[in-house]
Amino acid sequence: MSTAVKWKLEEPPSTTIALAGNPNSGKTTLFNALTGARQHVGNYPGITVERKEGIINLKGTRVKLIDLPGTYSLSAYSQEELVARNFLVNEKPDIVVDIVDATMLERHLYLAIQFFELGIPMVLALNMMDDAKRQGLIINTEKLSQLLNCPVVETVARSGQGKRELIETAIQHAKQDRNNQTPLEISYGAELDLVLDTMTEIIQQHQFMTDRYPARWIALKYLEDDAEIIRYGKLNGKVSEKLEAIVKNTKDHCLRTLKVSPEAIIADYRYGLINSILKQNIIIQEKSRQERIDVTTKLDAVLVNRFVGPILMIAILYGMFQITFSVGEIPMGWLENLFSWIAATATRLIPEGLLQSLVVSGIIDGVGGVMGFVPLITIMFLMISFLEDSGYMARVAYMLDRVLRIFGLHGYSAMPFIISGGIAGGCAVPGVMATRTLRSPKEKLATLLTAPFMPCGAKLPVFMLLVAAFFTEYKAQMMFSITLFAWIMALLVAKLVRSTVIKGKSTPFIMELPPYRLPTLQGIFIHTWERTWQYIKKAGTVILAVSILLWAAMTFPGLPEQQQNQFEKERQIALNTTTAATERQQMVNEINNREGQTALRHSIAGRIGTSLEPVSGLAGFDWRTNIALVGGFAAKEVIVSTFGTAYSLGDVDPEAADTLSARIASDPSWNKFTALAMIVFVLLYAPCVVTVIAMAKESSWSWAIFATVFNTVLGFGMAVAIYQIGTNLFM
Repeated sequence: MSTAVKWKLEEPPSTTIALAGNPNSGKTTLFNALTGARQHVGNYPGITVERKEGIINLKGTRVKLIDLPGTYSLSAYSQEELVARNFLVNEKPDIVVDIVDATMLERHLYLAIQFFELGIPMVLALNMMDDAKRQGLIINTEKLSQLLNCPVVETVARSGQGKRELIETAIQHAKQDRNNQTPLEISYGAELDLVLDTMTEIIQQHQFMTDRYPARWIALKYLEDDAEIIRYGKLNGKVSEKLEAIVKNTKDHCLRTLKVSPEAIIADYRYGLINSILKQNIIIQEKSRQERIDVTTKLDAVLVNRFVGPILMIAILYGMFQITFSVGEIPMGWLENLFSWIAATATRLIPEGLLQSLVVSGIIDGVGGVMGFVPLITIMFLMISFLEDSGYMARVAYMLDRVLRIFGLHGYSAMPFIISGGIAGGCAVPGVMATRTLRSPKEKLATLLTAPFMPCGAKLPVFMLLVAAFFTEYKAQMMFSITLFAWIMALLVAKLVRSTVIKGKSTPFIMELPPYRLPTLQGIFIHTWERTWQYIKKAGTVILAVSILLWAAMTFPGLPEQQQNQFEKERQIALNTTTAATERQQMVNEINNREGQTALRHSIAGRIGTSLEPVSGLAGFDWRTNIALVGGFAAKEVIVSTFGTAYSLGDVDPEAADTLSARIASDPSWNKFTALAMIVFVLLYAPCVVTVIAMAKESSWSWAIFATVFNTVLGFGMAVAIYQIGTNLFM
């Protein structure tokens, strides 16, 4: 009996390092500098907050880097803070690297103090040291390290300076202090220290959640009214009721005697500790702030000016989308030519029949329609990444907050609207994904439900088709009016849902405006690639499947044999006539068109379109329009191509649809009010399949379905009103 020998390659020792820090501290820039392309982007399990992981090998050690969401504290005030805290507690990384802005030490050390209280081994990365030196700041890192009892490393994330030293220090510190870190205990004054001691004793006595958290930290979270810890505590026995009673008495006493809550007292003492540390000659101001040139202040005097700022903002954002379309036309043409060549090659190689139709019309055209927009999306994301990394997008949210707040939205709602097509030509998928920047779930939901109203790039060919057919003299005015109408409807619907199904107070707009910085090319390209790849991966696969389904719905069942024979006889008669060859071919083409239209009406899609006419007729939509609109549920780009098939003109290029426009304009069932009703319906009705999936991932399937139904009903109601009022009063 032989024994098989199995060889196992010995893996290098591994260390898990979590990168944490305040928003705009340079955390993600440092992560990109460390990992480059060696990173994986996904979501935390069961939640939509983005999770980035990267793997690097350093001196025989395999290092797993986790880029935690930016957070100001470890209190569960936002989804990001909750995710960061749960990761640290549940997955227990070997060490945390806290990236702080060296120019704002007092504010950024507040998070570091909370890491110490949680008992997490930590290395402090003093980032943006180049900015600190330009401001004339000298920081005694050696003394700061002694006072904090943790290593401190100077870094410049943008240039990668100090990154190797930082990782080497983190690995070394993790090996020395793994599981040996003692939680920091801060005195919170006579009012709270005795209460904390009492609560800590109760927690330790009953081993209440001590398998996950330090006992004193649990007591602190109860005093801070941490909803997540209290909810979790209630699942772990009656001890929670006793702790809540102590907290209630303490809170009443503090409010009665000191006029402040325990939470505010805790924050004050933490900042007091930070100030006591920094006052020990940690920071030396080499030259006064008045002497140095503050570029950020000077730029903000213009870019955030009450009057000039909004004008410049509109000009910048408008210019961004103008560049997107003007520059994007060239690579779009390359892709169109590529897919045209692929389709022509497939047509030559595959015999005529169902297989050829499936491959060319269902697969190649389906993928080509989606991939054609990739250059636009890439260029758009490239510029958005530049504006984000430079610090300007924070100013856009700041300026728009005052207007959006009136309608129950938030300053952070601005970017999802803009990305979705607020300046015509965006895409609702990344727009919906951008709503994750909103901290309030209710404001996020209101933004998510209304962002798809914007005129995305997929809707533009439909609008151009109808404007060219019925509003030839007012093309520019009509396109501008459509965009303006989209904003008005988004704001009004947001106000409606925030006053009814998503009631709740508006959250204050609190934002630390980052200084202006010149973004790095590596950071911009990584951010752009991440977003573009997500679009290709999600949109490409879904629309490919939908294109095949639509092809099947418009192909089967075929015409009965008797009807096919009848059309064949007509063709033979036409070919045998004594007229000129061109006239005979024209007669054959007309017969082919009639056969195609008859087959389409006989197909599953045609039958659905015909069955909807009694209802859709209220808005002036006939069976052919219904087929196009049903296809539009999958992707709005499909509408123009479906119109081309429905009108027996074959596939139609949305960029060159003049012939189709003329055909629609000459159709007696169409008029200007039918076109207006169609424009409004396409603008408002159900988002495309990919957007619905994105909405479900960012919220839930129930809200995604609600948006699909509500938007369709709203769009149809307005379309009916426009058509009925217009035709009855003005025709």
